[in-house]
Amino acid sequence: MPEWSGKTRGGIAGYKIFVFFIKYLGIGFAYSFLHLVVFYFLFFAPKAVKSSFYYFNHRIKYPRIRSLLYVYRNFYKLGQSLIDKVAFLSGFDSRFTFDFDGEHHLVKMAEETGGILVGAHAGNWEIAGQLLKRIKTRINIVMYQDEHEKIQNYLSDIYTEKNVNFIVINVDYSHLFEIEKALKNKELVAMHGDRYLEGTNTLDKLFLGKTAKFPTGPFSLAYKYKVPITFVSAMKETTRHYYFFASEPVLHDYPKNLAERKKIISGLVEDYVKHLEKMILRFPDQWFNFYDFWGME
Repeated sequence: MPEWSGKTRGGIAGYKIFVFFIKYLGIGFAYSFLHLVVFYFLFFAPKAVKSSFYYFNHRIKYPRIRSLLYVYRNFYKLGQSLIDKVAFLSGFDSRFTFDFDGEHHLVKMAEETGGILVGAHAGNWEIAGQLLKRIKTRINIVMYQDEHEKIQNYLSDIYTEKNVNFIVINVDYSHLFEIEKALKNKELVAMHGDRYLEGTNTLDKLFLGKTAKFPTGPFSLAYKYKVPITFVSAMKETTRHYYFFASEPVLHDYPKNLAERKKIISGLVEDYVKHLEKMILRFPDQWFNFYDFWGME
């Protein structure tokens, strides 16, 4: 089955350019300039284009012409999400509006137990993390070391609130101690559940009509540390409006029987996949996994 390489295309220079545009020329100008960037990637990122087309044509089941149009929309929405993230983290959050569905679940988790938030490379999770500044606990965002560490460091410097912390996944597993410490402090830990690297424990689940692999790590951690787990999304509904969703948290006991533990983890992964599928079908152009996720037919 296909695996993600652990790296995301792009560079810190692009972020700095858009920060300049947003500060001095406005978000609208940045959106307009984005069309040129999208055309560049359509010509010079053939693997990403192919993967996006497969997703729309074979999994969402759009006709060929509509799939081609949605490939463009997919790249453009990704660019918009990056611009929005930079704008929001740079202090331009008043330009955006939001609907909140399930925020009270996170408030309760922060007050009582802490817990794990499982998102996806869909919509704009970084903005969601910043939105949660109203929750009186720290939000720890777990990321891969190669997934633009310099960019994340740059963005962390311009964060307008300091209740957001990055935990970088390291080969020495030191990140697990940081996650454990955060959970013991009743903090929230945000992780993605739709990518994995070689050697990661995964489960096969039916997703948009075809089996794909999903990592078990976020679900096993919630289970191991006996904290609730919730599925979260922050999807762009209009140009300046986002919809934030958090599912009702689930908390399981930790049985001694290995088979029972595996069954519970499998059920959690399946529930997550169903949540992800529901969000993607509602916002199909906002799923940003530009690689061979299923194995193309």
